[in-house]
Amino acid sequence: MADVANGLKVTATGPAQWTRGKVAVALVAVAVVLTVLRYVGLLPDALFRIPEAMIPPAAVWLDAAFNFVKDDLGLLALTRTLTEGLEWLLDITANLMFGKRRWPFLGPIPWTAVAGVAAVIGYYLDGWRMAALGAGTFIWTALIGQWTIAMETMSVLMVAAPLAFFIGLSLGILAWKHAWVNRAIKPILSVLQTLPFFTYLLPAVIFFKVGPTAGAVATTIYAIPPMILMTTLGLQKVSPEVVEAGNMSGCTKWQLLRHVYLPSARTEILVGVNQVIMLCLAMVVLTAFIGMPGLGAKLLAMMGSFKLGRSFEIGVTIVLLAVMLDRMSKAWVVKQPEHFERDTPWWRRHWYLVTGVAVFVFFCIAAQVVPVFAEIGRTQNFSQGKEIDTLIKAFLALDPVQNTTQMIRYVLNVWILNPFRDFLLSIPTPAFILLVTAFALSLGGKGPAIYAAIFFGLVALSGWWDRSVITLYSVISAVTLAILIGVPLGIMASRSEKWSRRALLACDTAQTFPSFIYLIPAIMLFGVTATSVVMSILIFAMVPLTRYTIEGLRTVPPEMTEAADMAGATRMQKLISVQLPLALPTMAVGFNQAIMFAFFMVIVAAFIGTQDLGQELQRTLAGTDLGKNFVLGICVSLMALTFDLTIMKWATHRKKALGLPD
Repeated sequence: MADVANGLKVTATGPAQWTRGKVAVALVAVAVVLTVLRYVGLLPDALFRIPEAMIPPAAVWLDAAFNFVKDDLGLLALTRTLTEGLEWLLDITANLMFGKRRWPFLGPIPWTAVAGVAAVIGYYLDGWRMAALGAGTFIWTALIGQWTIAMETMSVLMVAAPLAFFIGLSLGILAWKHAWVNRAIKPILSVLQTLPFFTYLLPAVIFFKVGPTAGAVATTIYAIPPMILMTTLGLQKVSPEVVEAGNMSGCTKWQLLRHVYLPSARTEILVGVNQVIMLCLAMVVLTAFIGMPGLGAKLLAMMGSFKLGRSFEIGVTIVLLAVMLDRMSKAWVVKQPEHFERDTPWWRRHWYLVTGVAVFVFFCIAAQVVPVFAEIGRTQNFSQGKEIDTLIKAFLALDPVQNTTQMIRYVLNVWILNPFRDFLLSIPTPAFILLVTAFALSLGGKGPAIYAAIFFGLVALSGWWDRSVITLYSVISAVTLAILIGVPLGIMASRSEKWSRRALLACDTAQTFPSFIYLIPAIMLFGVTATSVVMSILIFAMVPLTRYTIEGLRTVPPEMTEAADMAGATRMQKLISVQLPLALPTMAVGFNQAIMFAFFMVIVAAFIGTQDLGQELQRTLAGTDLGKNFVLGICVSLMALTFDLTIMKWATHRKKALGLPD
């Protein structure tokens, strides 16, 4: 067993790593000295927090720059012109989906027609189960009395997702064709993927008006990055032999792209489409903060008035839509194009299209005869919001439930969360930066350490240091608790093929849920408290941790576990000395995603009423403080990027050291 374990000690102490370790320890020692000096009252105030006089007015400068671009360069006039075209598209989809009285005056489409077409598409993609999911989602939405608000959301999604797809595909092709575009766009995409969603909302409101138009713009921009990345990745992986065959057949550059590169990169591009759809759905729910009507606005209103039963019903609808769109788009990824003989009739080659049109026409005609096929009124729906609300409140009023939740709140708040927050706030700013730099140096090396020092230095100069530390405290607390729960769950599930499949299916499903949904159980159990914030982040962050723990342990080479068995290792020895060391690079991806999810969720949790950057970002939506909004968003992005760069660098080094594929 000792031989097996020694074989895995591949990151052992070379001269560079030994020097790195000594420097990291020295940085920690200096940080400890500065903190102790603060505690005993010997540290000057200027070394505790940067004096306000030394903080540059970045928000004022950015406001001036934005105003110059907006007014003097005429960007506002341009965007308002573009708004007219976007509003025209949104009016069309709104008219078709829920009957907004605008051109083309054809809507609303009957709910039965939408459900029928969804069933046909589902059957085409993956058989009866997918058909049942597609039809069942829309039937539930109609019967529960949420058709109009759901279609308000879908009408924006129908515009934002195609826009994000075409823009992302075009930029991805450019990044693939021109190396300088790829180099220029990568850091921008990294920042965009870590910016809090509030940072997307305010510019959209200022330049594109409040409501569906701003919601569509913010949603489109938010969903573009993964499409660019997946398009570039897919085109880069196209086999040279396939390209050579295209050249030999006399293809022009455009024909080569259209008939060779894009079909060969089909899988990666469709994965990008899946991510675009899911990000659009997540964002279009969150645009409720800027007056976007639909499921998000209704959920926000119900949660704000503590109507948990109605919130639960709306949450189920959002989850069903998310799962349906995710499953259908994933089925599209794996479904291969069908090929027919040359003389096959058109109707046979397009059988599903013909069937879909027939179903659509049938239900549209039937809706003219049977009114309930067109719309289910308020008195006809089966909503049980009030009854569910009563049941939830009765359950929460039970003594065992109250005692348990109160005990958890007390222990977390009094013994853990508040002391931890106060401790982090008590650390002098230079000491905090040194600690983060030491962490990045010891884990990721020189490059991540330099970035960590620069990024956290910029956060300190932003003037929002304390709010940033409180944000970080929520993230660290939630992710730590998520690790303590999610990793053991993943370890237990990985021991059985059956439980691995079940757990991964649960993780896949949970990962499709829009973030708003995770607030519902937290608020139900713990009310509007700091505990709810941490709990909602914990639930959201636990999903990737569990998922990548299972995947990491299930991909450990069998010969390594067999060698440990032959050496007489117990199950625990095999886990600690063999399986976990080999699985850690994969698990690191889960840790990284958990931290990214936590930074995203802590901003969403500002709805509960926090004292961090999310609350300040939410306040900016009430005005036009674009400079402040951008500064706050960059603070969140810089902290998230620090952990992202460090953890992924460590994972890359570890994989190379173990001889594992990237």
